[in-house]
Amino acid sequence: MKVAERGNPARRGWLDGQGLRLDAKPYLSGAYATRKLLERLPVEKVPLKEVTAGHAGGLYNGPQFRRVYLTHPEHSVPFVGSKDMLVADLSALPRLRKTDAESQQLRYLKLASGMTLISCSGFNAGRRSYVRPDMGGYWSSQDVLKVVPDPERIGAGYLNAFLSSRFGEALVKGKVYGSAVKHIEPHHIEDVPVPRFGEAVEKEIHELVQEAAELRAEFQKGLDTATRDLFVTAGLEDLLDLRWHEQGRDLGFGQREVTATTVRALNFQPRARRILERLGEVGHVELGEVCAGGQLSRGHRFPRVDGEPGDTYSYKLIGQRQAFWLRPEGRWISKAFTPDAVLAEDETVLIASQGTLGDNEVYCRAILVTGAWRSHAYSEHFLRVRCGAPGFSGAYLFAFLRSEPVFRVLRSMSAGGKQQDLHEELRKRIPVPVLPDAVRDRITKTVRDAYTKRDKADVKEDLALAKLEEAVTG
Repeated sequence: MKVAERGNPARRGWLDGQGLRLDAKPYLSGAYATRKLLERLPVEKVPLKEVTAGHAGGLYNGPQFRRVYLTHPEHSVPFVGSKDMLVADLSALPRLRKTDAESQQLRYLKLASGMTLISCSGFNAGRRSYVRPDMGGYWSSQDVLKVVPDPERIGAGYLNAFLSSRFGEALVKGKVYGSAVKHIEPHHIEDVPVPRFGEAVEKEIHELVQEAAELRAEFQKGLDTATRDLFVTAGLEDLLDLRWHEQGRDLGFGQREVTATTVRALNFQPRARRILERLGEVGHVELGEVCAGGQLSRGHRFPRVDGEPGDTYSYKLIGQRQAFWLRPEGRWISKAFTPDAVLAEDETVLIASQGTLGDNEVYCRAILVTGAWRSHAYSEHFLRVRCGAPGFSGAYLFAFLRSEPVFRVLRSMSAGGKQQDLHEELRKRIPVPVLPDAVRDRITKTVRDAYTKRDKADVKEDLALAKLEEAVTG
């Protein structure tokens, strides 16, 4: 049941604006109440369109177009869709054909640091994201609305903080229309009122958001550096440039010495077998040995009993889809009815282990649970990988498991029908390169430093939103 906010109750003057309707729905709308709250602020408010600049006034999405995806980095550009804009690790983005991206029709869809992205179509319509420095030169789809701040009029970080706050969220999502497929267009949000609190306040908030974006760019660089360091040192640099789809489809191959373990053709996929053979040529131990004494199994099934959001007696439950987001929303469940087995120990690698085989699906992608994410609960759909062998850290193992070659190997170990799962025996046989202790320590440190920066970025972003909240409600 919705209730009115004590600090922002429905007022007599609102009735006239709604045709004297006496039902509660219009007055409990977050967008309507937020707009009225901002109107009462004793500060200047300006329409969003007056603080943006660039193509179409700085508020635009794009045309529908035929997408041609390539893998060669010289002939393609990273492509961000309405779901991809929310993810933390951008290394697995699809790549759009470069000649199409740079064409007259699509060249203005190129992203630049400081833009705010708003998903404008589909299930995630109305969600916001900030373009960090390492995303400069990416392209976006027509389902992503771009908000380009005018640096002469407003700080990019401050504008993003407002649009990302509960006030901006209410105003933006209040413009979403549609039933089965949600939509929002640039002209729907051009009059969103942006409060101005003076240079000192806005600069502080802008700098916090920008620092968070820079830390997240360093987080991405750290993960990529760790994975490259591992494969190059192991003499497996050729696997980093896999060109999976350029190797041709696996048709008409034979397989000898088939056992009762599996008879599925996908499990003997020649392209994946070549990766396994290459990994087996260097010093290694199998994943099952690394996890002996640790964990290599799916999570526990358990009943979900809803809890209060943010309450000390509740966990935020993270599923496969949102686990890869920068800031997962999750579902809050009661601790009293939730077993401890749904938590993850420090530096547990979680692999999305149920799903379908689409290239852009998260199935078989890996995340690392450490730092602030240890407080979350995780669904049973993850394969939990925890080291038990001495000399192996979860951070080192994650640098290996997040790579494209291992992703393809895991996909080849699928079992099941519509919803795939990872074969319990085959996954134990993945060769994990054994490098000198000094190298493993170096890779471990790189990954841990990256996740420390990610946690710091979240803290700075939360602080920016708290300062904006204080400016609005104080």
